[in-house]
Amino acid sequence: MGNGARGESNPLEHAKGAWQQFQQYASEVKIETKRVTWPSTQEVYGTTVMVILTTFIFGIYFYILDLVFSRGVTGLLNYFLHRG
Repeated sequence: MGNGARGESNPLEHAKGAWQQFQQYASEVKIETKRVTWPSTQEVYGTTVMVILTTFIFGIYFYILDLVFSRGVTGLLNYFLHRG
């Protein structure tokens, strides 16, 4: 097989190409970051408070469900196992 049949290049040229691709990517990221509409401090605070409150509410809800199911299953097991 010939030496240039597959478009082989030396590793240095490959590294330069990879570096140029990375620089282009970083440049595009910088441009897109400037286009982003960032939330205000008040919006971030409000959504953070909502996430924390929702987390606590769901935690309490699942805790209560866990207690109900736990006691229900324990009661059923006690009923059927000690019936006799």
